[in-house]
Amino acid sequence: MSTTEGNRAMTADKAASTPRPILEVDHIHHVYQTGQTAYTAIDDLSFVVNEGELVSIVGPSGAGKTTMLRILSGLLAPTSGSVSLQGERVTGVPDGMAMVFQDYSRSLLPWQSIRKNVLFPLNDRVGSKSERRDIAQQSLEAVGLSGHEDKYPWQLSGGMQQRVAIARALAYRPRLMLMDEPFASVDAQTRSDLEDLVLLLRAEFGMTILFVTHDIDESVYLANRVLVLSRPPATLVEDIVVDLPMPRDQIATKEDPKFVHIRGHVARLIRGVDQ
Repeated sequence: MSTTEGNRAMTADKAASTPRPILEVDHIHHVYQTGQTAYTAIDDLSFVVNEGELVSIVGPSGAGKTTMLRILSGLLAPTSGSVSLQGERVTGVPDGMAMVFQDYSRSLLPWQSIRKNVLFPLNDRVGSKSERRDIAQQSLEAVGLSGHEDKYPWQLSGGMQQRVAIARALAYRPRLMLMDEPFASVDAQTRSDLEDLVLLLRAEFGMTILFVTHDIDESVYLANRVLVLSRPPATLVEDIVVDLPMPRDQIATKEDPKFVHIRGHVARLIRGVDQ
């Protein structure tokens, strides 16, 4: 290989390994109401989520995470600043973004079967009826719900209902999945199982995920990076790289001295913010 060809190959390799932003949050600021009743929820918040990353966000209660998610999902326009998804400014609910909510019981349609709940966001925009049914089936199999397709949400446990919500988001094949404290309402063992499911799906489908949680252990266990928010008005306190080996394991990972150190650092930041 010539020197020129070698330089081109090195440039191509470097470009391939350079993180590609999928979500860019640029100096967003949000104020509710005006005058004496004005309340600033977010103040100059900026961060980037790169393609294929799982980034978790933690912060004290009332830190503006709900306002932030509404802005990211296009449901609320920021007072100033901007949000871009793959280079396109978000001005409404964007295609290519899916949300998994904390309250799975309200996000599912109780009068529809599990299969129809998963099919719901696809409508007529994705292939033929047969192709949509195949996508729904693949998504249900991916979250371990094969055989439950004809049941209704109220016939399933809380953990299984949240799996349906994840399958529905997965069926949409989003470029970015937002997860808003999705496991806060389930027991500890189910929570661990669902955390591992998210990691498995991310690896299998190459998903990019922004995961909001109050649980410090969960934020570190799942993520490539942890973003710590301040008390309102919310700003970014620190962007922490989680340099832990993959795949993660509920016991081995949480016994790793690196995990213990990062978890302690995040906890100290949040305690400092709370005081």
